[in-house]
Amino acid sequence: MYYTYILQSKTNGSFYKGSTHDLARRFQEHNAGKDRATARYAPWSLVWYTSKPTKSEAVQLERKLKNLSIQRTIEFMIKYPVNETIQGLKLESVWVQP
Repeated sequence: MYYTYILQSKTNGSFYKGSTHDLARRFQEHNAGKDRATARYAPWSLVWYTSKPTKSEAVQLERKLKNLSIQRTIEFMIKYPVNETIQGLKLESVWVQP
């Protein structure tokens, strides 16, 4: 099982979209500053994810999500709410900076 996910920075509200085989480990890496692309804006909230049966499907969705604007990203998450749970991960609500 593979996952496509969206994180939101608690620092500036920006979104990060990615895919992985182990979502719990990857989320921990983002918040521990182990990823150059996300270390600067940590800590992160997990605001959306979905599972895909293959790596190629997860990466394909990730690429589509990366092309969305902030508003379209929020609209996407509202249209396709998370309907599964992963033990050890807490899904947080999206917040919009004033």
